[in-house]
Amino acid sequence: MKYEPVIGLEVHAELASATKMFCGCPVVDTTLTEPNTTVCPVCAGMPGTLPVLNQKAVEYGIRAALALECEVQRVSVFARKNYFYPDIPKGYQISQYELPLATNGRLVVDTPQGESVIRVRRAHLEEDTGKLSHIHEGSEDYSLVDLNRAGVPLLEIVSEPDMHSIEEVRGYATSLRAILKEIGVNSGDMEKGVIRFEANVSIRPVGSTELGTRTEIKNLNSFRAMERGILYELDRQAKLLDSGQSVAQETLGWNEAEQKTYSQRSKEDAHDYRYFPEPDLPPLVVEKEWVEEIRATLPELPRTKSLRLQNQFGLNRVDAFKIAAEREFCDFFEACVKAQRIPNTKSVASWLTGELFAWLNLSGKNFVEIKVTPKGLAELIDLVQEGLINQNTAKAVFVKMLESGASAGEIVKAEGLAQTSDGDAIAKMVSEVISAYPEELASYKSGKETLSNWFFGQVMKAASGKANPTVLKSELEKQLQQHKLNS
Repeated sequence: MKYEPVIGLEVHAELASATKMFCGCPVVDTTLTEPNTTVCPVCAGMPGTLPVLNQKAVEYGIRAALALECEVQRVSVFARKNYFYPDIPKGYQISQYELPLATNGRLVVDTPQGESVIRVRRAHLEEDTGKLSHIHEGSEDYSLVDLNRAGVPLLEIVSEPDMHSIEEVRGYATSLRAILKEIGVNSGDMEKGVIRFEANVSIRPVGSTELGTRTEIKNLNSFRAMERGILYELDRQAKLLDSGQSVAQETLGWNEAEQKTYSQRSKEDAHDYRYFPEPDLPPLVVEKEWVEEIRATLPELPRTKSLRLQNQFGLNRVDAFKIAAEREFCDFFEACVKAQRIPNTKSVASWLTGELFAWLNLSGKNFVEIKVTPKGLAELIDLVQEGLINQNTAKAVFVKMLESGASAGEIVKAEGLAQTSDGDAIAKMVSEVISAYPEELASYKSGKETLSNWFFGQVMKAASGKANPTVLKSELEKQLQQHKLNS
């Protein structure tokens, strides 16, 4: 590698309060609500209106800050960030600048290369903007603005430029999203824009400690877009430097259709926003006792949970992280293990992260919608371990359980799927199949021993997939060897 990536992330997370940051308008799902229906004079920026701070939003901000090991500041100050854009009805955004809510945190992430510590520079409160829709109809171009989102509470979490690989970026982003969901301050639903990433990207020669010129990629609304946008930008900057050109400091957008970044505007500095303290809001004073009360309510965080799953249940790091990332997954896993007659934690993890996650992706269903209970999955795995059905049959049964809500036992009984472990019956099937294929038997005896797998498949086919594979394999090897000795 000729250049080292230097990457920092700014994450904007909507706080899941019932009302907006500075008024009593309800926070709604903007994808399901008619435009401009949850707007009042305050969030519409009407002259003479006064903002009133949402206490629940402050509490959620403190929860997130504590989960990220930040120092919650006793006094923080709101400021006006001045810029003129149609989705900012006041002509400024109420944010925090010089004195934010929290500073100096960190997030420990696991990557294929090992453990990385990403420092969190600051976490501050602000209000969201409205939403613009750009319409192109024939020769007519125009834009529409929806202020339902204007004023929704946001927590902006800014990392230090501590990430030097896409694996670290992915680990930081996914871990942060998991934490915000676990502590109940954000739904993590990126499709609805409740959490959005902006990446600060630069490169420098390997071995250098001096930072290169950075660009900022705005509004990366999925992990895929974030990763591809950063990779494209790293490549673009490297090509510029290799050709003797310089990298311009600018704000970029990501074009998903063309899979490339594009210039939006030259990068602003803080003075361009003309920050000054918000005159209509007093300084926010947070008492230490309140902070400690909030700290006492924090749940077990995903990374701690992942380490516990590894130690308590012997899971590998990848499976433990996937299960610990969602509270519902972890609760389901632990309940399933508890319900098993024959405890097998690794098998439960495999079914969850393999078959169940694959089905959720294909069906588009949410985990909370599934019809299979932990006890139901435990029963299915027990049937496999007891030799009553084989793995392939179990997978087919599982899909039917997910679709119908019926139990594994009911489906196996109704469809006659139980496998046979009867040694005499299997021995008879093996003998019949071997006798039916004399040419293949001759090839096997002459040294083509891989044909044993072919014979296995033929017997299993004759048994309609219901033969116990362990018993079948043992009997087949026995009879094939006997034929070999008799030749």
